[in-house]
Amino acid sequence: MVQTRFLIAAVTLFACTATASAQMLPPPARPAAPKAPSPRAASCHNGASFDRFLADVKQQAVAAGVSQRTIAEASPYLVYDQGIVNRDRGQRVFGQLFTEFAGRMAAPYRMQNGQQHIKRYAAAFARAEKEYGVPPAVIAAFWGLESDFGANMGNLPTLKSLVSLAYDCRRSEMFVGETIAALKIIDRGDLHPDEMIGSWAGELGQTQFLPVHYVNYAVDYDGDGRRDLLRSPADVIGSTANYIANGLKWRRGEPWLEEIKVPSNLPWEKTDLTAREPRSTWAQMGVTYPDGRPLPSDNLSASVLLPMGRHGPAFLAYPNFAAYTEWNNSLIYSTTAGYLASRIAGAAPMRKPSAPVAQLPFNELKELQQLLVRAGFNVGKVDGVLGQQSRAAVKAMQIKYGLPADSWPTAELLARMRGGSTAQAQPQATIR
Repeated sequence: MVQTRFLIAAVTLFACTATASAQMLPPPARPAAPKAPSPRAASCHNGASFDRFLADVKQQAVAAGVSQRTIAEASPYLVYDQGIVNRDRGQRVFGQLFTEFAGRMAAPYRMQNGQQHIKRYAAAFARAEKEYGVPPAVIAAFWGLESDFGANMGNLPTLKSLVSLAYDCRRSEMFVGETIAALKIIDRGDLHPDEMIGSWAGELGQTQFLPVHYVNYAVDYDGDGRRDLLRSPADVIGSTANYIANGLKWRRGEPWLEEIKVPSNLPWEKTDLTAREPRSTWAQMGVTYPDGRPLPSDNLSASVLLPMGRHGPAFLAYPNFAAYTEWNNSLIYSTTAGYLASRIAGAAPMRKPSAPVAQLPFNELKELQQLLVRAGFNVGKVDGVLGQQSRAAVKAMQIKYGLPADSWPTAELLARMRGGSTAQAQPQATIR
């Protein structure tokens, strides 16, 4: 999952396989002997060794209410693994067109599996929608994307991952909190330490909750006294709905994402998640549904989202779309998740672009980011991936140069910036 996630801004590709039901996890291997801690990690812990650091984390856990019994049960699993830290520091990201990513991740089989799961667990989905206001399709889409309905939850010991990332200096405070939250999950009887198997980043369950979210939002929906997000579909459904509703502030009864058709003369500078207009205003500008039907002439606020610029697919993103960008701040992932939910709910497949949408090669995207930084923009990490900050900077420079401001980097923009890197650009009077 999930969450106001620390996940990279562009989503890594999932090695997912289709399956109709959750699978039981294999018995965990015995915990490995602690590996030598990385010297670079101790700098943010006043030079403390991993053992000294771990002793302090255990004291913090006890102060937070975790029992000594749980500390003792978990201790064999609280070992350092430099491989986890290396994996975190070496995350690779993939710049991929939205249509390619969505074609893979929102494929028809996943839509069909989502619909089948909604039928199979109809009672739990109906209860969740009544109690939390989250439509079944929204829950099912995250369920499918995060683990293929339980088939791919990860195979690494969670406690080892968490405590290793906690000792590393990159996000130590965050993962100390996640480690303590994992101990609380054990302490209240939801999972045993040897059941806590998940992703290398410490996420758990069929919708990949970080432990803090597991503690705060997991619910016992099957009535067995445990909140089991690894094996209980009912608990997965109820907990995911609880998190979306109360953690991500879902607005009951409102849409999230709809495909639209935009006119060629749309004021492109208005096409951004930060710019909202009533649907009636978008309708007046010539925005319609893909088949030409008019938009409702009402005051429901929405943004025009162009994940691949003005020549690619177009969507109306409603306030509920913020739940998707909070779940995962990659625009490609969040748009795919919203699109998959709409497909599960019965929407037609999105239209294919009339012509291929050109994408700058990785090296040129990275060069463009460097030029944007030189121009005074904060694009986050210069990594050749078009994240939200890079898109905002691209739009600003498109406006500066009088180009269509659709946030999509083009060869023309790169050429302009190359030429203007030593001289001030002269903006044109109008936006095409």
